[in-house]
Amino acid sequence: MRVIFTGGGTGGHIYPIMAIIDRLKEEKICSNDEILFVGTQRGLESKIVPAAGVNFKTINIQGFNRKHPLKNFETIELFFKATKSAKKIIKEFKPDIVLGTGGYVSGAMVYEAAKMHIPTMIHESNSVVGLANKFLGHFVDRICYSFDDATKQFSEKKKLVKTGNPRSQQVLGLNNKKIDLKESLDLDPEIPTVLVFGGSRGALAINRIMLQSLMQLKKKPYQVIWATGTFYYDAVQKKLKDVDLGTNIKILPYIKDMPALLPQMTCVVARSGATSIAEFTALGVPAILIPSPNVTHNHQMKNAMDLEKSGAALVLSEDDLNPNNFVSSIDHILLDEKYAKQMSHASKALGVPNASDQVIKVMQELTNK
Repeated sequence: MRVIFTGGGTGGHIYPIMAIIDRLKEEKICSNDEILFVGTQRGLESKIVPAAGVNFKTINIQGFNRKHPLKNFETIELFFKATKSAKKIIKEFKPDIVLGTGGYVSGAMVYEAAKMHIPTMIHESNSVVGLANKFLGHFVDRICYSFDDATKQFSEKKKLVKTGNPRSQQVLGLNNKKIDLKESLDLDPEIPTVLVFGGSRGALAINRIMLQSLMQLKKKPYQVIWATGTFYYDAVQKKLKDVDLGTNIKILPYIKDMPALLPQMTCVVARSGATSIAEFTALGVPAILIPSPNVTHNHQMKNAMDLEKSGAALVLSEDDLNPNNFVSSIDHILLDEKYAKQMSHASKALGVPNASDQVIKVMQELTNK
């Protein structure tokens, strides 16, 4: 089976594809030569995809400018140029199927493939459907999704297939090795531990509330691992140069191997992007979610509220965040074993342990391969 994957801009569009690619290779359904990822030169995919050894091509496209609508004439012109580039790539590669996960690049690629009568599908990771996927929903053969609320935003109900986020299955597959907390971080593996992180670069709001809460947290009978993000690490270290943090708080720039650390956490504090949610629900880790307000259509808040409704998470908005509600939320989970177990069960119920396989099944049904 020859496959073109397309998506770009954010990790939420890229990591599900990388998880599917890993599974296709693992099951020997596709060789590396039968897989092509099409993205943009400016997006995160231009670093992640080639580094993973996956064949990569780019097309030039940009998103709509909501602040300066007149610039959207240029965007529309670029879109039509991008579809010509997409057509050329499709003719050269001759895919059996084209799968998009969102971002404007997937809009051009999947739309052109559908026009050429090649089987097409999209995957939506979030509760709020992105503009590209809303547009493509009218043209593709199948729409895979993770959150039930996404189904309300597509009119083509017969195309919908719930698969979950492929990153869930990938995390479970990687979960055969565990970080030794004692050896690596000098922490006790028998004591409840919370992991606080805001992504590889970090999140300013999360780091700020941690700085404000450290004196309360150091007195607690549980342990705290705080990954500041590479962008903020030096500044945090400078601020805490003369501060005694005790022995229960460990500060790192980032977590190199999240799947090896997550299973040992009693709770995580994180943003509520689709990839992060797929990771900790796969493993059944309770969460305190602080959604980023700086995302399209506030989709992280919607993701977070869906988890809270299911009993898998507590949600704190940035506007209401203060040391008291922050620390008391952590206390609520880490100091109440029964409540933590209930949340863990609810979280695991949301994870889809065979999400990649489910997406691949849809691919095979469309191509009969």
